[in-house]
Amino acid sequence: MKNFFLLFFAGLLFIISTNSCKKDAFITSPDARLRISTDSLKFDTVFTTTGSVTQSFKIVNENDQPLRLSAIKLMGGNTSAFKININGIASSELTNVAIAANDSIYIFVSVTVNPTAANLPFIISDSISVLYNNNQRWVQLVAYGQNAHFLDNVIISSNTTWPNDLPYVILGVLGVTPDATLTIDPGVKIYAHADAPVIIDGTLIANGTFNNKVIFSGDRLDEPYKNFPASWPGIFFRGSSKNNLLQFAEIKNAYQAVVVLDPSPNANPKLVIQQCVIDNAFNAGIFCSNTSVQASNTLISNCANNINIELGGSYVFTHCTAASYSSNFLLHKTPVVSVANFAVAGSNPAVNNLQAIFTNCIFWGDNGFIENEVLVSKQGSTPFNVTLSHCLYKATNDPSNTNFIAVLKNLDPMFDSIDVSTRYYDFRQTKNSTAPGINKGTPTTFNKDLDNNNRAVGLPDIGSYEKQ
Repeated sequence: MKNFFLLFFAGLLFIISTNSCKKDAFITSPDARLRISTDSLKFDTVFTTTGSVTQSFKIVNENDQPLRLSAIKLMGGNTSAFKININGIASSELTNVAIAANDSIYIFVSVTVNPTAANLPFIISDSISVLYNNNQRWVQLVAYGQNAHFLDNVIISSNTTWPNDLPYVILGVLGVTPDATLTIDPGVKIYAHADAPVIIDGTLIANGTFNNKVIFSGDRLDEPYKNFPASWPGIFFRGSSKNNLLQFAEIKNAYQAVVVLDPSPNANPKLVIQQCVIDNAFNAGIFCSNTSVQASNTLISNCANNINIELGGSYVFTHCTAASYSSNFLLHKTPVVSVANFAVAGSNPAVNNLQAIFTNCIFWGDNGFIENEVLVSKQGSTPFNVTLSHCLYKATNDPSNTNFIAVLKNLDPMFDSIDVSTRYYDFRQTKNSTAPGINKGTPTTFNKDLDNNNRAVGLPDIGSYEKQ
């Protein structure tokens, strides 16, 4: 009987050992189950020499036994614009890569585009081969590359014109000194890095046209970054700056899109904004402090603070639309327009004269956090004049210290399309005549709207767009 039990336990150990060895052995069948999380990786426009975001995919062994990959290979090898990292090892090719049973490994892919003479985007492609058990699988790699002018911590100290030949990529501070003017030709596209502000101590002239707008944006054009607010710092017009013009410009995805500080050194407004779009700024679309700005036919949309004026100054906004809707990136939690003649420094507020005239403007936001889309604040006894003339706005309580002329309150402007889920916004008023702002403005000297269409003869529409 004793010998029987010894033989029984020996046999049991043999069976367990055999099964264990089978489990530990690599599966060699061509039918082994291997899953690759994608069959292609796409990199949107990548500026030459700057590289891109790293993307990745996963190779999953769905078997109860280990699987050995004969090779993972970047077909372009070491000369490829793409670089891969295989589960922590940077190499264009690895052989005999083991994946444990029901486990996975990651492949990380990045791309750097070498400069070429090409002006337009060009396609760069490669592929990654995965070999196992006499099977070959592929992951295709595609990038859209573009050559550009690269400016890394550049100070412009003489009059300079940027022609529309290549995009301009700002990698560090771009500055314009007090006696210099930077003129930007129609159609120029400017992409700024996350730590690359545009600082104007002299003059900036952005000469866009309706068909060839000047574009300011962040330099991350790949998903999901291309829609992120605060992708770059913004444009700053400082104390000595003067005679600035933004005309048919689009300024997108900044932290503070347009910042204007201190009085103009001459009698002209420090900044004139004409037929521009300022969108998706994390902090402020237009921030002004004790300065002078004239804006017309301009859309300021989906910013944390669309128009923020403090410490007084002189401002004229005509045919402008300031509207915000909450999104995955920004919650609409502050009024679209805030105006004050003071700023608090420590415990003592500083106060200056204030004149702010808003004519034929729309101030609107989605329901939720904000009941009053126009906030006007006053301290002290210095000259103070804030006027809303023929404006459409949302408010439970009218702003204090404000003059009102033929205003429209709490009437939905009936924007053409608002789709927060797809980030599609069309702030034109609907094409039928029932929109409350149609023909409710007062005549001005601005005969064109944001689309460069003619304003109606007689009474124009309120807002930056004219119904056609």
